[in-house]
Amino acid sequence: MSNPNRARHDESDPRHHTQKLKKMLEDTIKHAREDVAKIDDAGAKALLETTAEVLAGLHKAYEHYEQRSEEAFR
Repeated sequence: MSNPNRARHDESDPRHHTQKLKKMLEDTIKHAREDVAKIDDAGAKALLETTAEVLAGLHKAYEHYEQRSEEAFR
């Protein structure tokens, strides 16, 4: 998901903020998925996996914003 070679942007550039938030989302997605393997409760597993999926969708929305690939972000 993350691009280690991503450009650094000035704080007034929205990409500065979207890239930071995308990294935070990536970390949380990874954490949730790792925790699924550590627990036995089926409901909790489903909740953690749902959390990861929802955050992955939000991460994708940030990518679409940065790439201007959606009509709403043009």
